[in-house]
Amino acid sequence: MADYKVEPYLPDEDYDNPAMVTDFYEFTMANCLFLHGFRDKTLVFDMFFRKNPGGSGYSVSCGQRKLARFLLNYHFNDCDIRWLRTKGMSEAFCKYLRDYRWKGDMYALPEGTVCYPNVQMVRIECDMVGAILIETYLLQTMNFHSLIATKATKVVGLGTPHRRGVMEFGTRRAQGESAGNDGAYSAIVGGCVGTANCLAEMQYGADVKALGTVAHSFIEFFPTEYDAFKAFADTYPDSVSLLLDTYSIFDSGLPNLIKLDDYLIQKYPNDPAKRVKSARIDSGDLARGSKKLRKALDAVGKNYIKIVASNGLDEKKMFDMEVYEGAKIDTYGVGENLITSASDPVFGGVYKLVAVKNADGTYTPKMKCSDTSAKAIIPGKKMAWRIFDADGKGQADIIAMEDEVIEPGKPITVMNLDPEATERIITLTPLKVERLLVPYLVGGKLVAELPTIAEKRAYVADQLEHKVWESELRPECPHKHYVDMTMAVANCRHEMYEHLHGKVVSEI
Repeated sequence: MADYKVEPYLPDEDYDNPAMVTDFYEFTMANCLFLHGFRDKTLVFDMFFRKNPGGSGYSVSCGQRKLARFLLNYHFNDCDIRWLRTKGMSEAFCKYLRDYRWKGDMYALPEGTVCYPNVQMVRIECDMVGAILIETYLLQTMNFHSLIATKATKVVGLGTPHRRGVMEFGTRRAQGESAGNDGAYSAIVGGCVGTANCLAEMQYGADVKALGTVAHSFIEFFPTEYDAFKAFADTYPDSVSLLLDTYSIFDSGLPNLIKLDDYLIQKYPNDPAKRVKSARIDSGDLARGSKKLRKALDAVGKNYIKIVASNGLDEKKMFDMEVYEGAKIDTYGVGENLITSASDPVFGGVYKLVAVKNADGTYTPKMKCSDTSAKAIIPGKKMAWRIFDADGKGQADIIAMEDEVIEPGKPITVMNLDPEATERIITLTPLKVERLLVPYLVGGKLVAELPTIAEKRAYVADQLEHKVWESELRPECPHKHYVDMTMAVANCRHEMYEHLHGKVVSEI
């Protein structure tokens, strides 16, 4: 066999192919399996997470649209192949990748679905190469989008008596451009009313609305604060929102705001839309300042001017201001604590092999059992179901084998995944059931209708307001949602764990 001359690869800072967002070990594994004759072997992987971020009682699954678009456009080009050759990948493998297209199945929770630990968010069934090489991109996408969407629901207060209007202001403190754009998208899905990010609206449309007014520098530029206010109002008379704390909120900002609003009334006496819409405070004691500001504006007949607050806010600070101090804030701007999910910046989703398809169409379950029982995964090709109580609230999630069907009115015996549960094995009779994983791609083709961002936003809100137990929404010590296995799944797990590790899986 003639030696193949490897061409040098020259780095290019502008190069970008999402298929190469891959940990190198994925290529080394795939190349090895390819050379050993497993090119066409079909593998099944589950993506799931082990705990809710920040001690929450729930998470929100997000990122499915971006993942589906990635798989539809999955490819490698000459530049990728040239680099892979320099990294020791075989010539046969490189030639195969040059014409490779993703032809697998992607099943996932509908984007925006409230979800819980150990229940699959995504199930991938694909040939060996397409199953292994997408791991990093899949995890990066699903983990980050789900993290920010979940955090946004907390900040917005969905499902609680303290629902609030929140604008996402975090792009300048996000970990890079893509985090800013993807984070804006996810924050809107999680309930935010808009974003400061212009590119996000350009990418995703008017549902991810770009909002904003002025910075302190704009006001500092003019000879006086009032000159700055007037210039802005003359330019944008239909959307006047003023920043009051450049010099002094009450000695300067407030008097100039009142003066400007009076000017607009005089200039546009018959157009009530051309008035000051809001006043924003970005420093000081926000709760005390908002109450004082509200009282002063109401005293001069300007109760239509809303109060916006920003400055290092998160759900706890906003809750404390509202409940304990009676803050009079209509809308918030939340930046770094939302876009980085500062209270818990990691969504620990994992991607694990659970089954290998045999030539006769059956599946051989696979399992990582580890030395730590908490990391022993649930083997087999599975389907997730949700059962609901008489009030229409999600009572439990049940992990079943793919060929099992859970039907309303029919008793089913399940095992609780929680080792501390008082009763591990119980029999339930579901009133209503919902099959959770839906097909997005089948045979590499898109088969799902992708909802709009507004529809996903409404879907998230509807679940948290009407379909989730209130106890799961508590910020402290939330109820732990029941996640159960059918006995077929539990027995498969038990037998595999006992065979592989010689221990009893009932400890898990």
